[in-house]
Amino acid sequence: MQKHNIKKYFVPNFNKTLNKINMDSINKNQPEDNFENLIGKDALEKIKELAAKSGGCFFCTKITSGQAFSTRPMAPEKIDDAGNLWFLSASDSHKNKEIEEDPAVQLLFQGSSYSNFLTLYGKATISRDKEKIKELWDPTMKTWFTEGQEDPRITVLKVTPTEGYYWDTKHGMAVATVKRLFGAAVGQTYDDSIEGEVKL
Repeated sequence: MQKHNIKKYFVPNFNKTLNKINMDSINKNQPEDNFENLIGKDALEKIKELAAKSGGCFFCTKITSGQAFSTRPMAPEKIDDAGNLWFLSASDSHKNKEIEEDPAVQLLFQGSSYSNFLTLYGKATISRDKEKIKELWDPTMKTWFTEGQEDPRITVLKVTPTEGYYWDTKHGMAVATVKRLFGAAVGQTYDDSIEGEVKL
């Protein structure tokens, strides 16, 4: 996976990149256009698609430059139409304490070994909204919240993304695999990849 460090410009429909500056050598060797920034509805659909393929994410807190961040696997219970991701969490968890100190969080999704990657950075808030707990509740959660839906430890985490980036394939892994084999045979970077920013 290549580190992205690129300035991109959008056409009026926000779907196509006009210019790619400071690309790394891997992306410069791509015969096909492999950048597409997504905004609004398209960004929301991509977030929902990749989050669903992953099924869960690494929920990262305590993000400080030069230091190891805290992380743990979690699964969003819902992604609403505004792009907010909703989780249930224990009030006495380390993540809650760290969010109270600093609401900046990052969510890392991986749907397969070769594609369906997504990173979202944003702010998290904590509440005890009873209606939202009822909406998000799943009976299997009693495994962790042993007193059920009324367990006093249940809190709602709402993550509002402020920026994100995705890496995917344009036509699925079957096509991508064929292209990679062809690329290896001819010595060119064909891999059917697509990547770009997601902005809600």
